Amino acid sequence: MATETETAVYVYGIVPADVETEPGARGVGDPPAPVTIVRCDGIAALVSEIPGTATLGRPDDLAAHAALLDAAAAEAPVLPLRFGAVVTDERQVEEELLKAHQDDFRAALEELEGKAEYVIKARYEERAVLREILSENPELAESREQIRGKPEDATRNERIALGERIEQAIAAKREADTQRVVDALAALDVRVVVREPTHEEDAAYVACLADTAKQRDLEAVVGKLARDWEGRVNTRLLGPIAAYDFVVTREPEA
Repeated sequence: MATETETAVYVYGIVPADVETEPGARGVGDPPAPVTIVRCDGIAALVSEIPGTATLGRPDDLAAHAALLDAAAAEAPVLPLRFGAVVTDERQVEEELLKAHQDDFRAALEELEGKAEYVIKARYEERAVLREILSENPELAESREQIRGKPEDATRNERIALGERIEQAIAAKREADTQRVVDALAALDVRVVVREPTHEEDAAYVACLADTAKQRDLEAVVGKLARDWEGRVNTRLLGPIAAYDFVVTREPEA
């Protein structure tokens, strides 16, 4: 993404006006510029200056964008903007982003006060889930035995069919195990979003918006799931991070 001006302003997200950036905080670009704050009537935007001809999109840029927002979310409510929000100058940030939408932003920040997003990622142990599927489906186990040791070319169609049926079985297990995660989170009174799987062996991929003060309770719930699934599913809790799945932020127009 580039502009024709000498410099431009990259916008990361919206925060309360009393937020301060960490000393040494850096954002996107090569080299990354210091992150600063544009304030307006009780709200603010996290920004950094970039060359007007900058082209963004490197993995380091994506990582810097997320890292800055996640660090902010651990300390204060933050409304994340999608990666690549660039405007011409700080005046545009103040006038066309903050002032133009200040009521919406204030209301959203108040709703996020004391909260952050957490993500539960669970992935099947390949051998364990395969054993489980075959033990539950004797027909699949027999089909697997019939092609075992035979040339791949001669059994191509059978292997494809078997693979598809195994994928369907994993999908059914994913649905059930995802629901188990959602049910376990219900006791914490959190908002939940089920994300699309990113890997064929994902068992669950669930985001929740929770009080940061209750993080230990959330860790306990996920810890119990991990113990129950030990040897079958690897389970991780990520967060606190910015509430990417729970807020929709208006983008500034360049």
